Parts: sequence; C-alpha cells; structure tokens
Amino acid sequence: SLYVSEYFSQSAQKLSFYSWYGNAKLFHFHVPEDTVLLRWLLQASRGKGPECTNMEVTVHFRYGAPPVINPLGTRFPANATVRPSYNISMTLSSAVQNNTFVNITTPAAGDWFIAAHLPEAAGRIEVKGFSTPCTYMFQPDMFVLRLIDMPVLEPGVAMTQTVVSPAKPLHVKVFVPKYTATMWFELRSCVASEQKACAVRVVLGSITLPQSFQRILTCTGNVKCSLGLDSPPWEKWLQIMVENLGTASADVSVEMVASFTACKPGSTSSFLNFSSLNQSQTGPRPGNTGTAGSHALPAGEASRNASDQRSFCLQSQPVVREDLDVVSVRYRLLNGPSVPVYSVFPTLLFLGLNTGMDSGGSLVVNLLLNKTSLSLANATVLACVSAASPVLSPNATQNCSTAFFQGYPLSVSASSTEAMLIVLYPETSDWFLSLQLICPNGHGECNNAEAKVTVVAYLTPCFNDCGLYGQCSLLRRHGYLYAGCSCKAGWSGWSCTDDTKAQSVSAQNLATLLLTLSNLMFLPAIVVAVYHYCLVEASVYTYTMFFSTFYHACDQPGVAVLCIMDYDTLQYCDFLGSVVSIWVTILCMSRVKKILKYVLFLLGTLFIAMSLQLDRRGVWNMMGPCLFALVIMIAAWVYHGVKRRRCYPSSWKRWVFYLLPGITLAFIAISVYAFMETNENYYYTHSIWHVLVASSVAFLLPPREKHKKPWAWSQKLTCRYQICQNDREELYAVT
Repeated sequence: SLYVSEYFSQSAQKLSFYSWYGNAKLFHFHVPEDTVLLRWLLQASRGKGPECTNMEVTVHFRYGAPPVINPLGTRFPANATVRPSYNISMTLSSAVQNNTFVNITTPAAGDWFIAAHLPEAAGRIEVKGFSTPCTYMFQPDMFVLRLIDMPVLEPGVAMTQTVVSPAKPLHVKVFVPKYTATMWFELRSCVASEQKACAVRVVLGSITLPQSFQRILTCTGNVKCSLGLDSPPWEKWLQIMVENLGTASADVSVEMVASFTACKPGSTSSFLNFSSLNQSQTGPRPGNTGTAGSHALPAGEASRNASDQRSFCLQSQPVVREDLDVVSVRYRLLNGPSVPVYSVFPTLLFLGLNTGMDSGGSLVVNLLLNKTSLSLANATVLACVSAASPVLSPNATQNCSTAFFQGYPLSVSASSTEAMLIVLYPETSDWFLSLQLICPNGHGECNNAEAKVTVVAYLTPCFNDCGLYGQCSLLRRHGYLYAGCSCKAGWSGWSCTDDTKAQSVSAQNLATLLLTLSNLMFLPAIVVAVYHYCLVEASVYTYTMFFSTFYHACDQPGVAVLCIMDYDTLQYCDFLGSVVSIWVTILCMSRVKKILKYVLFLLGTLFIAMSLQLDRRGVWNMMGPCLFALVIMIAAWVYHGVKRRRCYPSSWKRWVFYLLPGITLAFIAISVYAFMETNENYYYTHSIWHVLVASSVAFLLPPREKHKKPWAWSQKLTCRYQICQNDREELYAVT
C-alpha cells in the first residue's frame, strides 16, 4: 500500500474569555477522502508578563458542523436537540507553551471544526489602556495520512485480500448507492499462514465526533462472519478496516463480500408535480369536470398503480429548496404543505444541507396533524429527522437510528397535534424527514388508514431571532459564516431563553432612570457656571447632560429604551461632551487670558473630536487632554504665584471648601469608573460616576473676577423712578 502524508495549518488566533459563542475561536478544516489517520497538533501559548497567570484552554471538536458548546451551563431552547461536544483541556501553568496531540483513526472525510476558548469571563468592565491583559494564543495544525488506490469492494463480488501484520491493517471501501435499505457484509473465509488460528476484527464506518457509530465485527477461526446494516449512508464511500489480532509474524488472508438491498421509491415524477403545480395556480381548464391538478386514470392503470404501491418501500414527496439569505433556507413542498402519511411505508422528504455553508444555523422542523384526516383516533404519526440516510422503518422501538447516525424523533397524535424540532448547527449532509403512521395494535389495524400532516421546515441563522433580549450576530471565520446569539438584560442561553439571572422589567426601568436622571446633577454645575459668567463652560455642560441622558436611554439592554437618533451618533456625542467638559473645566481653573482660553477651547475640542473618531474607548482620549490641561493650569498658577509672591489661589477657604472637595470627588469618580464597574453593577456604579463628576465640576469652577458685578436681576426686574444721565452729544452744524 502507498500512503501519502499531507499537512494543513491555520493562523493562530487570540483567545477570549467566554461569555457567548462569539468569544470562541473557530477553526475549519477539510479532511480528504481515503484518510486512514488524522493527527491534530494543538499549540496553546501565553505571554510572559506578570499579568499572565495559570490558565485552562478548552478545545472542542466536531465533524460536519461547528461544535455546540455550553461552558456556562445555561438552558437551551425547548425542543432543541443537544448532544455534548467532545472536548479536551489544555493547561498553561509554568510553561509558556503547551503542545498536545490528538489522534483519530479512520476519520470521516469532510468538514471538521475546532472551537477553543478560555474560562468564563469575570464580567469586569476594563478601561482600555489602564491595564495590559495577558495574551493567550491558540493554533491547530492537521496532519493526515491518506491511502492511495484504496481497494474497492464491488457489490456482490467477492474480494480476497491479505493482512500483512497487526501493525498494518487492511483498508477497503465500498460505495453505497442511493435508496439502499440494507447493506450485508460477510467475511466468507479467514486463513492464517503457518497454520495458526485466524483472528481478525472488522471495523465498518468512520469516526465522527462527538459521537461515533462504528460497527465492529470480531471473527475467529475459519467461520463465516456477517453483519447487516440498516439504512447505511446514501451515495457515500464506506470504509472497512480489517485488523489482524494474531501474532506479528502470521499473515491473514480474508475473503469478503458486500451486498445491498434496494428500497424502491414510489413517487410521481417531477414533471407531473410541476404540471400539477402550474394547474393549481392557473385554475381548472375548460371542459374539465374534475378538480384542479387532478388526473383521471383508466381502471386498469389505477389497479396497476395500486399493486405497485404495495411493492413500494417508501413514498417520496418532492421538496424545493429556496435560498433566502445567508444561512437562511426555506423548504417548500410542491404538492402543498400537507403530506399524506400511511402505515404500510414511510413518507420521505429530502432536506438538502450539503452546500457546506448551511451548518452555521439552526434547522427547524414543525409538524401539525390535521385531526379531521386521521381515521383512527388512537393512531400516532411518528417522524424521524436523520442525516446521510433516512429511517425507513420508523417505529416506537427503533428510536430513529440508522446504521451510523442517531436520528431525532418526533410524534403527533390526536391528543398532541403539534411537534417541533430544532437541530442546532446541523452537520453538512443530506437530511431526511421520514413519517409513518403507527397503530398501537400493529399495522393490520391501520393498513388502509391515512393522516394528513402539515410540514414546515426551514434553516434560520438564529432560532426566533434570539428573542426579545438577544441579538443575532453573523460571525465569520475566513469564508465560513455562522451565527450566534448575544444576550442582554441578564438573559442567557443558546437562544437567550434562560431567565435564571434575567432582570425584571422594574429593574430595567430602575437602571434606565438611574443612568439618565443622574445626569441632572450637571444642573448645579450649569447654574454655578452661569453665575460666574462662564457661559461657554455652561453651554458645554448642557450639551454633555443632554447627550449623556439620551445616550444611556438608548443604550439599555431591555425594554426600557428610548433612542431619539442613531445609537452611534448618541455614543459619539456623549463621549465628546464628557472629555470636552473636563478640558474646559481645567482650562477655566487656570485663569489664563480670555483670548488664549477660547483658542485653547477650540483647538482642544477639535483635537478631542479627532482622537475619539480614531478610538472612542482608549483611555488616553480622556487622560491626554486632562494631563495637558493640568500642565497648563499648574504653569498658570505658578506664574500667578510668582507674580504675586504668594501661593495661588491665596485664600485658604478656596482650598478647604472648594478645591480639596472637588479634587476628592474627581479622584473617587475616576476610581469608580476605572476599577469598580462590572456588567452586573454598571447601572449604579456608572450613575455614581455621573454624580461625582458633575459635583466635582461645581466645586472646581473658579469664582468670578472681582471687577465683574453679579447678575443684577433685581435691578432689571424692579419698576421704580431713576435719575438718568443724558449722554447725548450736541452736534453743531457749521455754516
């Protein structure tokens, strides 16, 4: 045998702490056909700084679709199918890098996915620039060993092969045609060299994760061994591996044969279906006394169809796949939304999800039983949703299993007429929906019975669009697209349906009121600024109060939301007003000349607007203007102190009752903003930030200049006699 090794790699990605599926880093690989060995090299590393601590990296594997994971232990939506993913943990302790190997023998060919993430996020809101987070990187590499010219086992033709040693098993493959009901594998002879006892193990199928359904057959001696497989995967190559369980020096010669039993489908042709569809749309033709789309058949042909119907293995219903958008597909039945279901044979619907871009959403199947069409009240319609091959004998004991796949059961009856199934991230394959009428007393009771079931099937990026408290996000890894739900207001879960930690409506209203009404603390600062003739500063505070109020009213995660304009515009104006307020306050305290102050006001505002456009959440967008303004203020105060030969400001009352309280409030506000805010306490810690900053501004604003008189509102509003001075100049005309 000739083996070829191949190597595949993807670029490293920075890992994130887990809070929703978007934090997991996804890697997409394609395993070629005839692969007999797959080896993953998982490389995890961390930085070398003191902020890097011991960390555990969780890696999930799945065949055919992204892994369905639940690190937070939240609830999935009702009627959703969840099977635990296969995962391993990699620990980064004293070593900076951890390399782990994962070997898979006879892996299934096709798409394989790896998802990696760090433990649950702490929920602390970190200000960008205050701290340097540790960097954790992850990179998987894939090595495959592929067999060239793998022997092909033809149906019904015996093949003789030799297993050289236990270290080199024999690999053959057989193609399973469409409409195969049963595959029968038989090991007719097993002869060992050196007259030793023959012992071999036959493994049928490939490994798929998280679940593997390989069938194992152990044969000893020269005795025929056989194994039957119901509903093997249609139109796929099936790998068969034969291992020698004897000694290393003994060769084993085996003779094997595979045979198939076909399942004859009974369905009308596509031409007749489209013809009936067109007739149903245009209405009955003139002179036709029958219903639209009906066809009158002669008595002989009708009896012949009835006899053929008894020989059918299944009844196939034509389904049209209609692509709506990215990871969005609707399946439309040509013969109408209702399909007839019988007890003699199953009704089969084909749901194609084999484009390679359909596995990033959710497959939803809805069944609705028409009670008036059910002739037997105690009958039940059993449905099975399966991949690769259909369930051809759905009954209560088989539990919807095929040869290499565990299907998903559904049932409707007169007592329960509706059923729903949600398959999260369905694997890339041909999917089938099988329906059959089941009677409690056997098939003889309902041989002539029939039921009408309305089938609605579609592929959606996020089930129910993540609900009221979630946002459906389309994620991308290179050219592969998949969807995930980002929850808010304390809701969690795959589709944001877990309300264990959800905020009540009253709590949401309270959070909105705290974050918006706390901005009214700028009113004292505005009054003080107007009283001190700082009209420009008062205008800036009014601007900040307005946009901060409505930004937080629009930024709420729940139902208490009010957006007067675009969210991005409100956020930008809020950030701009906050930084400019600090800028003008410190410059006002410096007591520089008016013309210089207003020039600095304008230049600083323009620079702040530019920097916020580059990075709104960077700490230096706020700290940079603050530090520069503090340098100007300290320089101005030193200049005034040297000029007057005394400390500036000179009044101890100004220091004790205004400056020190204002500086203390400002430092407390910065500490709360930078180190205490989390996702859970945000609504009251950020409200405290609003109150403290606005209060500190009211204390820090300097008093008005001595030569300026206070606003004389009483003199302007009081009606009384006044002695007026005539300042008019006499103009004399010279003639």
